[in-house]
Amino acid sequence: MIDKILILDGISGISLGMEIADTFTDLKIQTSYASARNLKHKKLNKLNSAIYKFIHRQIYKEDYYRHPKITNQSLEQLIKKTQTKTIFVIGFLYRFFDLKFIRQLKEKYDLKIYLYDTDSCNLFNNKRELVYFFNQELPLYNHIYSFSKTTTNFINKINSLNASYFPFGSINIKTEKLNKEHDILFVGSAEMRRIFLLEELVNYKLKVYGSKWKRNNSIISSKLNNIIVDQPIWSNVLYQEMSRSKIILNITRSTFYGTETGVNLRIFEALAAQSFLLTDYTPELTELFNIGQEIETYSCAEELKDKVDYYLQHDDKRIKIAQKGYEKFQKNYTWKSRITELLSELQ
Repeated sequence: MIDKILILDGISGISLGMEIADTFTDLKIQTSYASARNLKHKKLNKLNSAIYKFIHRQIYKEDYYRHPKITNQSLEQLIKKTQTKTIFVIGFLYRFFDLKFIRQLKEKYDLKIYLYDTDSCNLFNNKRELVYFFNQELPLYNHIYSFSKTTTNFINKINSLNASYFPFGSINIKTEKLNKEHDILFVGSAEMRRIFLLEELVNYKLKVYGSKWKRNNSIISSKLNNIIVDQPIWSNVLYQEMSRSKIILNITRSTFYGTETGVNLRIFEALAAQSFLLTDYTPELTELFNIGQEIETYSCAEELKDKVDYYLQHDDKRIKIAQKGYEKFQKNYTWKSRITELLSELQ
């Protein structure tokens, strides 16, 4: 078992990476945490990025090129400072770092580097970027852990790559006994599938938080616009809003839904907050939860409305499912249990 690890967070801005780092620490592993965004950026990065992208696309005829934002020196200094031989990456590296230099560092310092793939499904609508990520970054890793069974199976079909299915978890969330001001709470950024489904729910006490909603004002009804707060919420603010809501609605992005995956972080946060979860159906869910007993699902807009109506009229059944979901979370999906399982595999 490892005794020291560096968590290198490529999707900072949410609490996931810090939660994982804190859990490693709680399990008596000497842990360092670094957000890729906060490492030293190259000077004139935006200008140089535009120049290099032009050169690579026009002269070298590359389909996709990503200019690294972070200096090589700052990354090497981080590795020297932490004195670790094990790096656990959250999300991505290619958006920040020179991948060729990371290969050199891996050999120079005899590093083992692992990836927690948390967002690759977001790339499925951009073929060039997805191919770059798969061909240039994934071969760097000693092993890949993916939140999605679909993605895990896909990665394992590629020569020389190895991935394991590793669903999310959550911290234990302390909830307050607050008045249920909202029938339904949805938290997430704007995209067409979400707009379409939320428009079906505007006559309920619906509350929506997230980014990129204002830029879609022209295709959103005035009723829906009036209940949107165009800002993301995380951690304690999110948990308070969950406590004020009867139903936590999860609507996966179109790219996730199209690849038949959807076991995202919101599911585990809702269960940890002892909330009733209503999420879009995916076969992966049936392997993790008892549908209708621990969580509830929908497969179309009509079924979504029917389930909302039913569970708003049957408080007892809604509360019972939320309690059973919380019990399943405590048994299997706290970050402590998830990372304990991971530690048995990392060497």
